[in-house]
Amino acid sequence: MLAATIGKAEIAALIPHAGAMCLLDSVVGWDSISITCLASSHRDADHPLARDGRLDCVCGIEYAAQAMAVHFGLTAGQRPTSGYLASVRDVVCHVARLDLLAGDLEVTATRLAGDAAGAVYGFRLRSGEATILEGRAAVVLDAGQPRDGGGSA
Repeated sequence: MLAATIGKAEIAALIPHAGAMCLLDSVVGWDSISITCLASSHRDADHPLARDGRLDCVCGIEYAAQAMAVHFGLTAGQRPTSGYLASVRDVVCHVARLDLLAGDLEVTATRLAGDAAGAVYGFRLRSGEATILEGRAAVVLDAGQPRDGGGSA
């Protein structure tokens, strides 16, 4: 894994999320297959995904999705024009809430299959030595490249 650290400003330039919805603080390593990011926003009292003062563990899927989008941007050399989660599978939450974790989140996403139009990633969130959330996600990305068949998606 490359050891290039990328900060929040560079992350924001690679994904469509802005302001408080840009959840990742830094990229601490990446290569053509995987990415590892750090985040501290899960402790923010005004977290945009929190409800009634709670940030449930399942919200960690958004952290993983943003890591996947950053990975795409870094490996493709451009920001996707759009993207969305098509499905999540085998998701296991090992804690109930993210907002109660004192440590930073380490968010790792590993591309299992894919091309320029989308990918399947395995993902894992850790805090310290503990695995917090893990699963797989299928993402669809549009890098603004023409598709065969001439139609729009």
